[in-house]
Amino acid sequence: MLKKIKAEHAVGSRLAHDITEIRPGEFKGPAFQKGHEVCQEDICRLQKLGKNHLYLIDLEDDEIHENEAAAILAGGLAGEGIRWEDHPREGKIGLHAAIDGLLTVDLAALAAFNMVDEVMCATLHSHTLVHKGQLVAATRAIPLVMKRAPVERAAAIAAGNGGAVSVKPLKKVSAGLVITGSEVYRGLIQDRFAPTLSAKIIALGSAVTGTTFVPDDEEMIVHAIRKHLNHGCDLLLISGGMSVDPDDVTRKAIRMAGAEEVHYGAAALPGAMFLVAYIGNIPLLGVPACGLHHRVTVLDLVLPRILGGERIGKKELAFMGHGGLCQDCPECTHPHCPFGKG
Repeated sequence: MLKKIKAEHAVGSRLAHDITEIRPGEFKGPAFQKGHEVCQEDICRLQKLGKNHLYLIDLEDDEIHENEAAAILAGGLAGEGIRWEDHPREGKIGLHAAIDGLLTVDLAALAAFNMVDEVMCATLHSHTLVHKGQLVAATRAIPLVMKRAPVERAAAIAAGNGGAVSVKPLKKVSAGLVITGSEVYRGLIQDRFAPTLSAKIIALGSAVTGTTFVPDDEEMIVHAIRKHLNHGCDLLLISGGMSVDPDDVTRKAIRMAGAEEVHYGAAALPGAMFLVAYIGNIPLLGVPACGLHHRVTVLDLVLPRILGGERIGKKELAFMGHGGLCQDCPECTHPHCPFGKG
């Protein structure tokens, strides 16, 4: 319950909330913080900030202050790999990455949370690579005083599956490369796939433990795949042979090698002919030729998610369609761009 009083009558009272000051282009923040005891010298500044009246709070048993509400909300939202501090600023609490890793947002839980009246949470896009300490989400109760029940209901919704916002560490894997193509195998052209794929894997903290070059021959591709698997690789990237040309035999060879789960085609450009397969629990990623001609492709969307422990299937590849159209910007700013951020 709020009691409204004139500012000049508030001397000796303690502020019930932060009072924000905005100086365009210079400053936005609390001019006075919650709990500040108003003195005579404050009256003029308060009035310049447009605060001719202040509010005193007398909470009912079923009411809650915005700062306490924010803490309850943050506690429900925060999942694995998230840290937050119970020091609200202007009623808001930020959620930060506790580790380097891949941000994962439970989109359904976040939407259900935000459907509760008078609460909100905003996040970065799910599947964004983040660094330890980075702000990844923020939450607040919108009014200064609200009923406790909706706050607790929203927090329970967010916490339902272990928190709506989490950061997963990237696994450090041993990756094998199989570079297909008769022209590369015979030395007619110089390979550029191996260094390109190796750089992407190393940038994510993993290592390439072997590279094999094979012609467009089914049996030789199968042998190369099995060799890497027998040597204990955790991830296999196979380049070339992913189009619809009759001599592109890589997809058939992947099945012959024992892949029972094969998903060919991704709703993203560049990278529509991308392939994800599994032999047991080992993921095989088939990288089409666009991986040589574009700095960023669907591989850059899938690889971090694989290393974050996610199993990529038809549904995940289909959902990439929203936001999956690269704009081929003259100066690429990935990952700080909309690509793959649907």
